[in-house]
Amino acid sequence: MSRSDVLVDADWVEARIDDPKTVIVEVDEDTSAYEKNHIRNAVRIDWKQDLQDPVRRDFVDQAGFEKLLSEKGIGNDDTVVLYGGNNNWFAAYAYWYFKLYGHQDVKLLDGGRKKWELDSRDLVAEVPTRPATTYKAKPQDTTIRAFRDDVVAAIGAQNLVDVRSPDEFSGKLLAPAHLPQEQSQRPGHVPSARNIPWSKSANDDGTFKSDDELKELYEAEGVDLGKDTIAYCRIGERSAHTWFVLHELLGQENVKNYDGSWTEYGSLVGVPIELGAAK
Repeated sequence: MSRSDVLVDADWVEARIDDPKTVIVEVDEDTSAYEKNHIRNAVRIDWKQDLQDPVRRDFVDQAGFEKLLSEKGIGNDDTVVLYGGNNNWFAAYAYWYFKLYGHQDVKLLDGGRKKWELDSRDLVAEVPTRPATTYKAKPQDTTIRAFRDDVVAAIGAQNLVDVRSPDEFSGKLLAPAHLPQEQSQRPGHVPSARNIPWSKSANDDGTFKSDDELKELYEAEGVDLGKDTIAYCRIGERSAHTWFVLHELLGQENVKNYDGSWTEYGSLVGVPIELGAAK
């Protein structure tokens, strides 16, 4: 797999913006951003309403994902291009969902909304309509998803990458500074985890750093790219961005995203936790 298989630039998107087999999808942390404006012909996926089970803590199941994509007018053979704000934070999360349920051709718009706006490219308010499809998802690919027992077993044995901010890693904060400090009972990090904030993989314009720069970033922090890796954050969205870097860009084979992340791990009874800054 090459970088061009999973990452496209704005010129590539503009050249295919009217192609009915290319579906542009916006996914943002701020779920109202799409309503203000968006790339022409882009549809919206709301990460809170569309991707989460409404009752229990889990993703929408296979049938729910099929229903969502069918209603959005996305077919199994369509090329899906995801983008969003904040360096594609939640767009990468959605990308991981698409791979979890086996969509073949999905890509990220490099730089996301930030680079598109920096280039002064057009944004519109009109919401497109697409004919409904009959989407068929595959069963979850559990080779890219980690659970709490996997994380405990990985302590000292595999790469554990904590992609949160240094203040979250050390235990000073429970969540990003702009969010309520809640949802986990204890602060800190998983023992033996390396703290490599997800945002370090992006340039100032939101695009991804080169493969050589990314490899150097992780190896300098003690990540052995030949070993199995689990990435985690608070709820799994930032770590999905790191999963994309390691698995899709750098081609590391066995990389999993722990979507339970700190809101689950930090509330478990009896699991090991460490406090303090990265060593």
